[in-house]
Amino acid sequence: MKLLFLTPQLPYPPRQGTTLRNFNLIRCLAQTHTIDLFTLLAPGEALAVDSPLHQLCGRIVTAPQPVRSTRVRAVDTLRSHLPDMALRLAAPAAGRAVDEMIRAGNYDVVQAEGIEMARYALRAKRLGKDAPRIVFDNHNAEYLLQKRAALVDLRYPRRWPAAIYSLVQWQKLRRFEERVCRAADAVVVVSGPDQAALRRLHPSIEAVVAPNGVDLNGYTPQPVRANPAQPMLVFTGKMDYRPNVDAVLWFVGQVLPLIQAAVPAVHFQVVGMNPHARLDGLRSHPAVTLTGAVDDPRPFVEDAAVYVVPMRVGGGTRFKVLEAMAAGKAIVSTSLGVEGIGVVHERELLIADRPTDFAAQVVRLLRDQSEGAPLSRGLGGAAYAFVEREYTWQHIIPRLEAIYQQFKK
Repeated sequence: MKLLFLTPQLPYPPRQGTTLRNFNLIRCLAQTHTIDLFTLLAPGEALAVDSPLHQLCGRIVTAPQPVRSTRVRAVDTLRSHLPDMALRLAAPAAGRAVDEMIRAGNYDVVQAEGIEMARYALRAKRLGKDAPRIVFDNHNAEYLLQKRAALVDLRYPRRWPAAIYSLVQWQKLRRFEERVCRAADAVVVVSGPDQAALRRLHPSIEAVVAPNGVDLNGYTPQPVRANPAQPMLVFTGKMDYRPNVDAVLWFVGQVLPLIQAAVPAVHFQVVGMNPHARLDGLRSHPAVTLTGAVDDPRPFVEDAAVYVVPMRVGGGTRFKVLEAMAAGKAIVSTSLGVEGIGVVHERELLIADRPTDFAAQVVRLLRDQSEGAPLSRGLGGAAYAFVEREYTWQHIIPRLEAIYQQFKK
């Protein structure tokens, strides 16, 4: 079949959640389908001559991401019925480029990767009976993410402006996300909880779960590398992403001091690009390192004594968890951090939600590693076996193939 993918940023190199999903979907589907790509380019991005996308895609069209100032976003929040995410990447020139591709491409399917690209895909409906089928790959139940962000930020007076923003976006996204899902010919989500969240918007929304995955070829489970002189805790993620910022601030403020009381030498590494200004205060913290962008986060994960997932906001299935499991690491996560993945406390990892409980589980693993690491090794081995059984791309792609086959002409 002939597919057109619409992505909000260049899918290669795959350095964070959206690009990891987009590149791997394209990489796997290109083995059996013809794929064209329309992608927006973030500032500083360029499609390299030697990018593997040239071998995977028949035609690639790019356009720069539009730049919207904070003032414009504030005005739109007050005046527009559309949510910020529907406007963030809207650009007339990009819309015309997508229209041209759709008119000329004779596509079976146009697939929008994320809610920001949904309006571009739905423009295909203008072709009437000749329109390709529209697949909306919803990376998060976005209205639910904003609801959770609002409820967390309302606890802190200094975060009330952000909470008000999220309250407004929550309501706008409820309406917009429902409209997009009902207009698309098929909806894909990355987790069962996201599937249920969309069903709550309207009972007619029947989303297919095709979770995020991991390429095990890039991972070899490592033996526990305990360093009693300075045991390392690691968190990875794009560090201008609001749920990740909240996770790190909560962990450093509420959990890390409790761990230090039991293990004074412990150190916390935050590995990820674009650290937000809200994290600047951590740069002088003697037990915290912000690495910024790194070429490859895997060595940092492999060297960790414990991988932590202190998420309180967000949705979907998190690549960071799957990648740490693929590396065979001992993991401590909140319930939300592993929502929708299907892991079990004490089997693949340890789960704790309160600061005291989270700290206690981390300390438990650190002490275990000073005693031969039987618990850490057992959890890491079970974690690797779990992703090998459930979360490789070879298990996930057939779920998309089943959707496409329904649309075959």
